[in-house]
Amino acid sequence: MDTLEKLFGSAAKVRIMKIFLFHPAGVFDFEEIKTRTQMNSVKIRKEIKSLEKIGFLKKRKKITIGNKKEKNKDGWCLDPDFPYINPLQSMLVYTSPFGNKEILKKFQSAGSLKLLVISGIFIQNWESRLDILLVGDKLKRSNLQSAIKTLEADMGCELRYTILDTDDFEYRLNIYDKLIRDVLDFPHEKVLNKLNI
Repeated sequence: MDTLEKLFGSAAKVRIMKIFLFHPAGVFDFEEIKTRTQMNSVKIRKEIKSLEKIGFLKKRKKITIGNKKEKNKDGWCLDPDFPYINPLQSMLVYTSPFGNKEILKKFQSAGSLKLLVISGIFIQNWESRLDILLVGDKLKRSNLQSAIKTLEADMGCELRYTILDTDDFEYRLNIYDKLIRDVLDFPHEKVLNKLNI
């Protein structure tokens, strides 16, 4: 991820670009961008302005319905006429910004991990049911979810993941649970495999 930050000037810019490249038809208001990027308001405003200036983003009203009322909010969307959308998608969407060691490092404080499998977005297998499968004992769910949120901010999209205790995973593996089979029988990478599967 450091290389992309240096190439594009900041982590905030990379994260904002990824949101719109993953969701080319989406309209996002300021709070959504802030939540998804996990960056501070000043950086976000600066980068949105910069991306508007070069024609990557354009303003669009976002209509939200709450309490039976329609609300118009200022939002932004990807400008489909921006000439470098396809090369940017190839660089920022279709390549993972992390090596396996970096991914594993994000989960170090989560407890006793036994198995960490990546699939889906990490290996460009768009049909996969999961992006991350985490298995272990005495797992700290709040730490795991915090690591997932950080990965989502870096990736620019929501991740599909499952967290299982070792006993539950082994039971599911032995009964040929569909979710487990859908991950292990199709393209995936084992980042950590203390269970020797």
